[in-house]
Amino acid sequence: MALKTGKQYLESVADLKLEAHMLGRKSGDLGEHGLVQPSQKAVAFTFDAAHDPATRDLFCVESSLCKAEINRFTHLHQSAEDLVNKVKMQRYCGAGTACCFQRCVGLDAANAIYSTTFECDQKHGTDYHQRFKDYWSWIQQNDLVVDGAMTDPKGDRGKRPKDQVDPDLFLRVKERRPGGVVISGAKLHQTGMLNSHEILVMPTLTMRPGEEAWAVCCAVPTNAEGVRYIYGRQASDTRKLEADPLDVGNPFGGQEVMTVFEDVFVPDERVFLDGEVDFSGTLVERFASYHRQSYGGCKVGVGDALIGATALIAQMNGVAGASHIKDKIVEMIHLNETIFSCGIACSATGEATAAGNYLVNLLLANVCKLNVTRFPYELARLATDVAGGLLGTMPSAADLNDPVAGPYIKKYLAANPDFPVVDRMKVLRLIENLVAGAGAVGYLIESMHGAGPPTAQRIMIGRQADLEQKVARVKNMLGLV
Repeated sequence: MALKTGKQYLESVADLKLEAHMLGRKSGDLGEHGLVQPSQKAVAFTFDAAHDPATRDLFCVESSLCKAEINRFTHLHQSAEDLVNKVKMQRYCGAGTACCFQRCVGLDAANAIYSTTFECDQKHGTDYHQRFKDYWSWIQQNDLVVDGAMTDPKGDRGKRPKDQVDPDLFLRVKERRPGGVVISGAKLHQTGMLNSHEILVMPTLTMRPGEEAWAVCCAVPTNAEGVRYIYGRQASDTRKLEADPLDVGNPFGGQEVMTVFEDVFVPDERVFLDGEVDFSGTLVERFASYHRQSYGGCKVGVGDALIGATALIAQMNGVAGASHIKDKIVEMIHLNETIFSCGIACSATGEATAAGNYLVNLLLANVCKLNVTRFPYELARLATDVAGGLLGTMPSAADLNDPVAGPYIKKYLAANPDFPVVDRMKVLRLIENLVAGAGAVGYLIESMHGAGPPTAQRIMIGRQADLEQKVARVKNMLGLV
């Protein structure tokens, strides 16, 4: 099948007839729903970019499985160059949408599962790797969107999965039937789930002996029987329902849901890990590292949009020439490019796995993500500083269009005469969206908790830094015993 266009993608998702509980009611026709439509538009951007002559070479690549031309968002990385191009692609998408474009999790999950299943088969004599190759070749040939689902509710954080009062607080294999398994549980914070065709379910932590039921990895269609979706609120999310797009701030957007798996049957050919606790940690670690690399691209792209909007509002406010404004914008650029540098570094130093696809440098990927837990917040602070207090007090589009209030708004919100008042309001709304509104979920909260919170990166950095070798080299240099 040929690469989908954005329009064809939207049609294919509509054909799934997904439903979700949203703001107290069950909703269908999600592509027409104001809370979902902006996020589907962001995903469609990733399809159209594969047809744009300016970006086609970055987004299109030959599959190592089916040998057909595919979208890089379904690619199994075959070189360090592929890893680098992934980050460049993500930056382009982030800059073009100023939001999460929702295809990274599935891409990162696929690459982690590919190498993990290969090694599991080598040790245990299972056939998970061939199952996954067949499945993922089908994904590539049909140009599908896959959401990775890792984060369990976790219940009492002081207890292991087997010790929870409710065993479903970590997703598990509840029952075995001829030809497959039945899974039960939930996954939280699922970005872009309502815009996906498929789900890759993964364990959320390293399982131990006795926790085999929770060591499960499998693929489930988003419209499978027993899968339910509950929309997660975002700051100012009902802005997306405004009649005038001016108050929305960004025509693109994201959404997250709680995904419930209520006794969902998964056939054997879609099961890629089932009780092998010794490989659950490998899968988690590799997925997390790929996803931490991703943030060196996607969050940088959103940062590009925020920097551009900040520079533009400085011009509109008439302060672009002030030295302190210039310095703040340069600091924003410095922080953003530092993140990008880490994303490129962990990619360029990636190495082949036993399965043949490439894995990022684990240490540098975690350094990248740890920077992401800090720098976007500073970028947001600087953008807020430069933009001014109008971010929090600007009148609505309805008042702008009001025959009585509108003229006052246009008179008193005028600044640099080279820019129309309405254009200034549009830029302020975009900045507001990114630093305090619905867009801040994808840019700030996701920067902190997506792919794991700061402590998770610190743990990995401590493991990967080879501190003992550093100590040994100093001892050797100084002739110490």
